Amino acid sequence: MPPPPPPLGRVRRRAGQAFDEALDDEELLAARAALAQGRWQNSRSLLVRTGDDWDRRGHRITVLARESSCAAWARDWLLAEPDSGDGAVLLALAQVRRALRGKDKPDRAREACHRAAAALPADPTPWLGLLLLECARGAGGDAVRVFEQVRSRYADHHHAHHLVVAWLAERRVEAGPDPLHEVYDFANWSAEQAPADSPLAILPVIAHAERYRALAAAGHEPADPAASGHWAGRRARQVMKAAFDWWLEWEQEEHPRRLIDLNFLAHAKVCEGRGAEAAALFHRIGDKATPAPWSYPDRDPLTAFRAARITALGTG
Repeated sequence: MPPPPPPLGRVRRRAGQAFDEALDDEELLAARAALAQGRWQNSRSLLVRTGDDWDRRGHRITVLARESSCAAWARDWLLAEPDSGDGAVLLALAQVRRALRGKDKPDRAREACHRAAAALPADPTPWLGLLLLECARGAGGDAVRVFEQVRSRYADHHHAHHLVVAWLAERRVEAGPDPLHEVYDFANWSAEQAPADSPLAILPVIAHAERYRALAAAGHEPADPAASGHWAGRRARQVMKAAFDWWLEWEQEEHPRRLIDLNFLAHAKVCEGRGAEAAALFHRIGDKATPAPWSYPDRDPLTAFRAARITALGTG
């Protein structure tokens, strides 16, 4: 999932409790609950079953890593099984999360990621952890180099592409709106390179929303996305139509992060004023809202989601 905006007060934190990064992954929910009680064996079994489904593996590990006691339980796992690559990756991502919250040193998290990468050379997930750190640095640091490490292991990595789009969208923001901004080039190129059934086809929509977030935060766009002309241009309309048409024909509904894409697409259709198309997406989303992009640029995401859904469906 792209990196969320920084905390914006008590309202945002309360609203955030209504969202769950696990989305609709019931196995993940069960493993996380067990991990919170110190039963790391459930996480071990979950990751064994996940195998080399890299998008699902990345999703599951990053969600487990957010559990406050994950690092401690991952260390217990490694004491019991010192050679466990899965345990090393989970510990690395847990340390990344701690570093991002200011509870651990970034260098320690980087070292843990490199150890996990050495233990499992084919796994892009340790590099995903490094990418989370680099993109959080603002300037990006070695984000491009790290992204290439992810991509060399799995070219269509969903989370990694979202992270890079969010990072690129914040570059050169002082210049204001620019339809030729590099984030659009990257998103279009990634969508073109991906297989026909890849959800990266929607990446240009993600780029458009992330660029709005960055521009609005800098004062170049209004705080109400529906009042912005950001979604009204010819290029924007073409991007939205192509993404929606692709979604109508998409048959692989089992992607672990598909609800993130659906929320971005529904948000875009609401901002574009395409109520019927937004309604179709809200029917598919149900109550599985995601904070991004409904929080953009400085809004309570649950309130924004519910208001948009009521407008589209005529019901709460």
